[in-house]
Amino acid sequence: MAPLKYYYYPEGAPNRAALLTIRNLNLDAEVIFVDLRKGEHLAEKFVKLNPQRCMPLLDDDGFILWESRAISQYLVTTRAPGSPLYPTDPKKRATVDARLHLDCTLHAISRSFFYPIHSLGETKIPDPPKQRLYKLLGHLNDMMEGQKFVAGDEPTIADFSLLASFSTYYHAGANVRDLRNLMAWYRRCEALPGFQENEKEARAFGQMFKSKISVKDHWDE
Repeated sequence: MAPLKYYYYPEGAPNRAALLTIRNLNLDAEVIFVDLRKGEHLAEKFVKLNPQRCMPLLDDDGFILWESRAISQYLVTTRAPGSPLYPTDPKKRATVDARLHLDCTLHAISRSFFYPIHSLGETKIPDPPKQRLYKLLGHLNDMMEGQKFVAGDEPTIADFSLLASFSTYYHAGANVRDLRNLMAWYRRCEALPGFQENEKEARAFGQMFKSKISVKDHWDE
């Protein structure tokens, strides 16, 4: 079987999420950096692979798939069927899927201000999406009362997606340290393969993001 090819841009949390799945499955994969800042994802060769022009992208011996959560689901289903990372029990799987959808919502909220600040010169985090982000993180914190990971007591691909997102918010300066259950989970995730790799990229994004925000328009102003 040919090695997987995984095209990604590590500043983006979804890109790091599917990479965490690759690391936790210990898969043989060629990880290929695509520089969105240089428009490499808009090159004709890449657009033929992915007309949606988004990252990440998986090439499994000619089968092309994008969308990070779909990639994670596919990889466990094809490379480790029956793994607790994506359970086959319908109720357990539905819980994992629900947390993945929650992460989709978080990503949509945060992207509404990350992108303008990262790429369009904005310096202010608008209050409405910031408050929606905090509210949803608070709900997730409540859901985790009495359990070790986001969908139960074992790590799943939902943890990988939410870890990539949460670490981004943490290093970008969001006020999350009082979310007791989430912070305990974040520390627990340190034992997962790929954690430090994700942490390095989340920290780099966070430092860049904080450098673009004016002091008076910080997260908690």
